[in-house]
Amino acid sequence: MTTAGGDDPDLPLVIAIGQGDASAAATLVDRYARRLQAFAWRMLGDREEAEDVVQDSFLRLWKHARRWKPGAARFSTWLYQVAANGCRDRLRKRRDHSAEAVDWLVDDTPGGREQLQQAERDAVVQQAVNELPDRQREALLLSHYDGMGNPDIAAVLEVSVEAVESLLARARRRLRDELAPLKTQGKGESS
Repeated sequence: MTTAGGDDPDLPLVIAIGQGDASAAATLVDRYARRLQAFAWRMLGDREEAEDVVQDSFLRLWKHARRWKPGAARFSTWLYQVAANGCRDRLRKRRDHSAEAVDWLVDDTPGGREQLQQAERDAVVQQAVNELPDRQREALLLSHYDGMGNPDIAAVLEVSVEAVESLLARARRRLRDELAPLKTQGKGESS
């Protein structure tokens, strides 16, 4: 039986980083930074904070690569876990984030009515996602935006696959219920 990290394509790079290889670190940064940035941005709704989380995640890799234990988890799972924890810490510090978290959706450039309506719909959707319980939001973002499968999400969130399935089902049901008026509103405007 193969261990969780036994087929990890990043393992040689992590080992090289543990030996001080900066080019191996640059390779992993190139490989994961954009996806991790997008994940953190969706979690936090703030580009600068997301950049800080990503930077902190890679700094943690640089500091701890020497102690990496192959087989415990895939590197990518560990990296997402570190980023998710960083996002959770920041969200805990700013519990009153709901109004500010959608500011980045508003486009200040002049545009047509359709662009404004789309921005408003996007803000409502983002707000609904932001209001999901933390674990439901994290599972949904990892699944929908990052394309992770349930086993990988379970590893990142440190829960069972069944728990992930339940989190996703509850998140989707809640969003469907909360966004139902948006769907009917869109139908009424198109006539």
